[in-house]
Amino acid sequence: MTAPAQPKKIVAPTVSQINAEFVTQLACKYWAPHIKKKSPFDIKVIEDIYEKEIVKSRFAIRKIMLLEFSQYLENYLWMNYSPEMSSKAYLMSICCMVNEKFRENVPAWETFKKKPDDFPFFFKCILKAALAETDGEFSLHEQTVLLLFLDHCFNSLEVDLIRSQVQQLISLPMWMGLQPARLELELKKTPKLRKFWNLIKKNDEKMDPEAREQAYQERRFLSQLIQKFISVLKSVPLSEPVTMDKVHYCERFIELMIDLEALLPTRRWFNTILDDSHLLVHCYLSNLVRREEDGHLFSQLLDMLKFYTGFEINDQTGNALTENEMTTIHYDRITSLQRAAFAHFPELYDFALSNVAEVDTRESLIKFFGPLSSSTLHQVASYLCLLPTLPKGEDTTFDKEFLLELLVSRHERRISQIQQLNQMPLYPTEKIIWDENIVPTEYYSGEGCLALPKLNLQFLTLHDYLLRNFNLFRLESTYEIRQDIEDSVSRMKPWQSEYGGVVFGGWARMAQPIVAFTVVEVAKPSIGENWPTRVRADVSIHLNVRDHIRDEWEGLRKHDVCFLITVRPTKPYGTKFDRRRPFVEQVGLVYVRGCEVQGMLDDKGRVIEDGPEPRPNLRGESRTFRVFLDPNQYQQDMTNTIQNGAEDVYETFNIIMRRKPKENNFKAVLETIRNLMNTDCVVPDWLHDIILGYGDPSSAHYSKMPNQIATLDFNDTFLSIEHLKTSFPGHNVKVTVDDPALQIPPFRITFPVRNGKGKKRKDAEKEDEDTEEAKTLIVEPHVIPNRGPYPYNQPKRNTIQFTHTQIEAIRAGMQPGLTMVVGPPGTGKTDVAVQIISNIYHNFPEQRTLIVTHSNQALNQLFEKIMALDIDERHLLRLGHGEEELETEKDFSRYGRVNYVLARRIELLEEVKRLQKSLGVPGDASYTCETAGYFFLYQVMSRWEEYISKVKNKGNTLPDVTEVSTFFPFHEYFANAPQPIFKGRSYEEDMEIAEGCFRHIKKIFTQLEEFRASELLRSGLDRSKYLLVKEAKIIAMTCTHAALKRHDLVKLGFKYDNILMEEAAQILEIETFIPLLLQNPQDGFSRLKRWIMIGDHHQLPPVIKNMAFQKYSNMEQSLFTRFVRVGVPTVDLDAQGRARASLCNLYNWRYKNLGNLPHVQLLPEFSTANAGLLYDFQLINVEDFQGVGESEPNPYFYQNLGEAEYVVALFMYMCLLGYPADKISILTTYNGQKHLIRDIINRRCGSNPLIGRPNKVTTVDRFQGQQNDYILLSLVRTRAVGHLRDVRRLVVAMSRARLGLYIFARVSLFQNCFELTPAFSQLTARPLHLHIIPTEPFPTSRKNGERPSHEVQIIKNMPQMANFVYNMYMHLIQTTHHYHQTLLQLPPAMVEEGEEVQSQETELETEEEATPAQADIVPSLTDASFSQETSASQTETIPNHTGASSSSEAIPPESEITATVAEPVAVPVENNTPQDATSAPRETK
Repeated sequence: MTAPAQPKKIVAPTVSQINAEFVTQLACKYWAPHIKKKSPFDIKVIEDIYEKEIVKSRFAIRKIMLLEFSQYLENYLWMNYSPEMSSKAYLMSICCMVNEKFRENVPAWETFKKKPDDFPFFFKCILKAALAETDGEFSLHEQTVLLLFLDHCFNSLEVDLIRSQVQQLISLPMWMGLQPARLELELKKTPKLRKFWNLIKKNDEKMDPEAREQAYQERRFLSQLIQKFISVLKSVPLSEPVTMDKVHYCERFIELMIDLEALLPTRRWFNTILDDSHLLVHCYLSNLVRREEDGHLFSQLLDMLKFYTGFEINDQTGNALTENEMTTIHYDRITSLQRAAFAHFPELYDFALSNVAEVDTRESLIKFFGPLSSSTLHQVASYLCLLPTLPKGEDTTFDKEFLLELLVSRHERRISQIQQLNQMPLYPTEKIIWDENIVPTEYYSGEGCLALPKLNLQFLTLHDYLLRNFNLFRLESTYEIRQDIEDSVSRMKPWQSEYGGVVFGGWARMAQPIVAFTVVEVAKPSIGENWPTRVRADVSIHLNVRDHIRDEWEGLRKHDVCFLITVRPTKPYGTKFDRRRPFVEQVGLVYVRGCEVQGMLDDKGRVIEDGPEPRPNLRGESRTFRVFLDPNQYQQDMTNTIQNGAEDVYETFNIIMRRKPKENNFKAVLETIRNLMNTDCVVPDWLHDIILGYGDPSSAHYSKMPNQIATLDFNDTFLSIEHLKTSFPGHNVKVTVDDPALQIPPFRITFPVRNGKGKKRKDAEKEDEDTEEAKTLIVEPHVIPNRGPYPYNQPKRNTIQFTHTQIEAIRAGMQPGLTMVVGPPGTGKTDVAVQIISNIYHNFPEQRTLIVTHSNQALNQLFEKIMALDIDERHLLRLGHGEEELETEKDFSRYGRVNYVLARRIELLEEVKRLQKSLGVPGDASYTCETAGYFFLYQVMSRWEEYISKVKNKGNTLPDVTEVSTFFPFHEYFANAPQPIFKGRSYEEDMEIAEGCFRHIKKIFTQLEEFRASELLRSGLDRSKYLLVKEAKIIAMTCTHAALKRHDLVKLGFKYDNILMEEAAQILEIETFIPLLLQNPQDGFSRLKRWIMIGDHHQLPPVIKNMAFQKYSNMEQSLFTRFVRVGVPTVDLDAQGRARASLCNLYNWRYKNLGNLPHVQLLPEFSTANAGLLYDFQLINVEDFQGVGESEPNPYFYQNLGEAEYVVALFMYMCLLGYPADKISILTTYNGQKHLIRDIINRRCGSNPLIGRPNKVTTVDRFQGQQNDYILLSLVRTRAVGHLRDVRRLVVAMSRARLGLYIFARVSLFQNCFELTPAFSQLTARPLHLHIIPTEPFPTSRKNGERPSHEVQIIKNMPQMANFVYNMYMHLIQTTHHYHQTLLQLPPAMVEEGEEVQSQETELETEEEATPAQADIVPSLTDASFSQETSASQTETIPNHTGASSSSEAIPPESEITATVAEPVAVPVENNTPQDATSAPRETK
């Protein structure tokens, strides 16, 4: 098994190359946005660029990239396009630009929408060009470009402009391309279609001849394109050389066919055309399939096309077909063939009279039809309307091989898709892991196509939806597994020993050599299966490692996945590993198999179970793990060993590798998806079509739901009646009480409800009344019943004044249906979510709500806010392992809740005891919940009823206030409440207090009744299950936990009515879908009533590590984003309260009218300037440092030393002014830069008490969902914009800061980027050099935007800033030193204190001398990294140590890391610094 050659990585051009390019010079003359005086349009420019730059370079991506980046399409091509100018070069240039935009994953159709009138003509020209002869005006390469353009059009049906053009190609009239007999057959099948067909014919007759000819051309376009492709395919020879242009054309064509088949709107009529053209038969018989190397990808694509052409769906209705319906279709085909044979072909009598099961295999069909002549086969096919009728006396023009394959492939028995899936092993093996076509390397350029499914807007059926996600999720996991195996195994350095065995020259934290491996159990197969139900094995390893690593190995839990690896190295001891060469042959890797841990074995060979009990301490270093192997894989391997004499894989393993638990849940998720596909997964009817992307996208909005609720209790949502009125602008609010004193929250609101579709109105007056009524809200204030006399009985209240859009989101969330809330940064998404949860809890106490988020951090933030509202904590439950990070003393995990219930039960029984004593009742009523229940029934209720009969109104007599208090039976019990309990002001008030007291008592017994189950259930596990299924009303988990535990939850009988998802735009499509199905349907229906998704699709999508899956398969598209694209209505929150208004302007252009909350203007922290800095945000230009900009020590591991040093220098400057270090975060767009900045901070200031460390140094992607007051951002790149071109990343980067944002970048590169213009035009409007005010300490009283009274200093470059900070630090040290000197001259009593201070400082000095790494904390600012003498090659070797893995051995000794950064040397810069910086540490003292 040889690993394929590594694909070449596309090297982006540098700024200097861009500027030197002919294209750039033309751009500057004709269309660059920053040029004021442009030359007039000249079509010759387009011709020249196309011929000299694009065609001459054979469509080199680098050239096209430059053109697209220079805004060629937006500012020149489309702006000046008109039908008269449709030359070949013009058309091709536009197609190239659009294709490049799709490759770069940036919006492509925006430009065309601005000038849509010419698009129809342009599109017709493209269709004409796509059908042109290949040896004519358009070359095959050019036609491949056109095919790709058409594919993008078919995949952009949500764009009205495109859809209007494409629809004409794929609607029913395209059946003109069918042969007449087949058309007749299809129309006979569906009588309704005959009506439509006759109507089409009538309309055609009314057209004028030219328009009719044009329409016919469009309808026949796809049929003609298929014929053209077949002719190209037939021209591929079997063994002679073939041009790659032909191969690429064929691959792209099949990709287009797959995409047309995989979308219902395009498939509906096209599938019949495809079937009639017999494309698959032609392809499978072609020479290209037989060419092993050139045809490998073509064959894989062909298998995908075959899968989709036979997909289990009714093309016309779009309904999924069941297994039985598919079998019926198969039987119908075979029997119609048998009938034709019986009636017309005596030589096929045997076939005609056999039963179906006997004749529907490939072998038997070939046996019956093989002996027939070509002409007879043609006649059989024409009887089935597969081919045109053969005229009498003529021989067929088709060859026999084609005719035979046509009949056989159409009638052979198919394998059920679900059966194939169930027999598939879930763990990847070495064959898949290193197959480039299936799991491409990270260097996917986006040029070629791949044999991968795509996630677009729509899916055929739920089965198709799950299957595509299953395949992609499996391959994405495989890619990550490959990286982990390559990392761990290469660290272990397997070499061949002298005796031919294996010797390991290194070690890895995540992998260990296997000492012994034995299979201990192979269980019998289940009935009807041929693989074992279970296979278990024991793996022994020797843990001679550090304690914390041993703990990690011993901490392997049940269900953790490990990999068993066999290596047989051929390289002798001491050979170096080269990361650039194929990995497999270097280490001699032979096999990879997955396994799942059952547990570690104890001394007696028993599995140690997970649980609350402490684990036993095992002696020695040898450990054995019991693992489950994959039964499907085991069966395949054993069959291979027995039948083919292959070696037994399971006797060869010599390495076991584990993975990080967080990244290792792929098997559980795949099993969950597979289980879903095997069950009848019931999605609520109101969601089904929306999930597949069809029907009315707004059909699940609450306003269209049949079960809309008229009256809702908004509880504590509104702070006052004025707040309520401003929350419903344009509505007429009617309050049921007129007294303003009574118009206080909480409020119940009755909305006008329209059931379904509006009725036809007879006259305009009625319509006016109706609109008036539709705008009227009836508001009823109500009083929450008194809950008791204790202060803690008072309900907690919401204090947030929600905006009207937030109120709309809350209202929608309370109503049944699908609610989507788009929450830009800082708009209070979490507050809205918590209020929705609270309101549902109070309005529908019997319903249960499931909360799902992407990260534990978001879940914890939600929980902390939920606890601040009026929700009884016994109803809260948190599943998963994230509860450890909750910043509360309370434990909301399952066992934490069990302990809470038990403790609460004891507390409540104590209260019962006290009540019993106060009432003077003998016996032990507080022994159990059961006895307490009887006590309540017989003692408490009887007293209460007697009391009520005494004090309630009797006839006409006025009630006496004093009686309420006098007869009250529980005075003694409430003696510990604030006195007096009864105010004696009015009968109503005192009666409400008395009832409140009784409610307090009743709640005690209600809770005890609920807790009674914990007396009956004895084990912690049973109690926790009871809590989950019965007691908890609000259950929270991450989407990963939901995917992992679905099987267990369904088995337990878990039920819920509502789902709320936070961070929905960051969750993978499939991980958003699984939480909908964590319960069994009731009577075939889902009980789900509400689905609330809150997210922001303008921020970063889910993380997909492999570029091919991310870009080609669109796997990074979340369900939330897809719903927005489909057109599902959203509530867009429109007021942010996080950042200064000026900072908000940097990203608010991306949202629909995002404004600011009033406090952003009013609060002093937002109106005060940033001390020591002239501007609240600034873009600081960083030029090359010592001739080097960005460097790339490892692939994609970008670093920029100049920016890193500049960022750290500004951070130190801010800390020296007095900014708290934890209020500053340093962000960057690349991992390499993150590690470099961390290293520099460790060297410069990490351990220095005067400066400290920033709150975080991390990447923009990791910091999503977090914020800080001041953000320093390094954009790293100097050659190409890189992934910041994704506007979503820009939005996240710009929106993390509250008060100050300082960006370090190469301005000339970023200011030209079209997508980033709205932000960078604001940034470049300010000076590009850092403006500081060194004499202004933190905090300042200066207002933001005011001219400072102190002197402003302009920093030109990084060395100047570094020296400035060094001088500032030295000055600070000297003044502190001077301060200590004065301390020494104080009176004796104070000198002692001074001496103490001094001695502490001396200790500090000795420590500093002892650790040289700390000794040059700040003085080393003026060190080799700034020295003009350091060579450029040195600066390039800045740490490349961290990219591979975060394991501890990934980091070499510190001396290696910063050897090039930290040798103190003199710096010849304009400032007067001490010449010998090496003496600095002594000066510090």
